[in-house]
Amino acid sequence: MRSSVIWFFTNGIIAFIPSRHIRYILYKLLGMKIGGNVSIFMGTHIRNPKGVFIGEGASIGPKVLLDGRRGIIIGKNVTIAYEAILWSLNHDYNDLYFAGNGGKVVVGDYAWICSRAIILPGVTIGEGAVVACGAVVT
Repeated sequence: MRSSVIWFFTNGIIAFIPSRHIRYILYKLLGMKIGGNVSIFMGTHIRNPKGVFIGEGASIGPKVLLDGRRGIIIGKNVTIAYEAILWSLNHDYNDLYFAGNGGKVVVGDYAWICSRAIILPGVTIGEGAVVACGAVVT
């Protein structure tokens, strides 16, 4: 029940507050580790805010999904564009019970993740890397 309330508060209320400064404060209160001068645009979907670290100067675009259930580390001055997805947990389709598996996602400093790119669990994006629009990184 508690996680459902946090999920609704994070993604149904905070994500749509017009002030990025108020969103910043509320995300920090929920346990996200956020550096200075970070922009998190409206409509960003965050799963498990406590598992997300965002370095200073980063920009998280509108409708980005950050899945912090296994951990996400975003370096400084990173740009994550519109509707990009960073998964840290997914299902094992070979398992009879569809068990969850995953790993921490790390995005190096100065990287750029373009619109609608998908980063899958356990991936490390290097410093200064560019992930093209619509790319799937495994």
